Amino acid sequence: MIGYLRGVLLDKQPPFITLDVNGVGYELEVPMSTLFQLPEQGKELELHTHLVVREDAQLLFGFYSKRDRLMFRELIRLNGVGPKLALALMSGMSANELIACVHAEDTARLMKVPGVGKKTAERLLVELKGRFKDWDSGATAISLPGQGANVANSSSAEQDALSALISLGYKPAEASRSIRAIFAEGLSSEELIRRALQSST
Repeated sequence: MIGYLRGVLLDKQPPFITLDVNGVGYELEVPMSTLFQLPEQGKELELHTHLVVREDAQLLFGFYSKRDRLMFRELIRLNGVGPKLALALMSGMSANELIACVHAEDTARLMKVPGVGKKTAERLLVELKGRFKDWDSGATAISLPGQGANVANSSSAEQDALSALISLGYKPAEASRSIRAIFAEGLSSEELIRRALQSST
């Protein structure tokens, strides 16, 4: 099991990143809460990881904090929740927001996450309530930075943001509408994703 990686951030193609660890490039999928905290390319980075082994693939997921990795592990233990839905939940809200949502039994908030309908939201609340009863939701929520230091070409940034939203469960047309609604010249892909996610909540 790969539990931790330290290396140089080579590439960001949301929601995927490539981390160079002593000459070996690891491709990791990260939730948006982690993506927004990443340094610029070429900088050193430490991530907590979770490896998923399937018959057809080995998938490596990266998280900025142990708390986020623990949240991911709790989510994928639930019936009907795979890594894709877990990442969508963690991208749509911070760990503290998700815990608060569960404690408040807020199905409407959960239903705003792509791929979560009313029945799924109700089931998640029931299953998560017992798991999160000892979690502290009073910690300060993650502060998501604004525009990244490296502003990408607009068309490239727009395409990266669109791909990221689709990978999180948005339908292509829905993802395209969300990006168009908040698009502005000069924004990085990370900022476009952040604004699109916020506009849907």
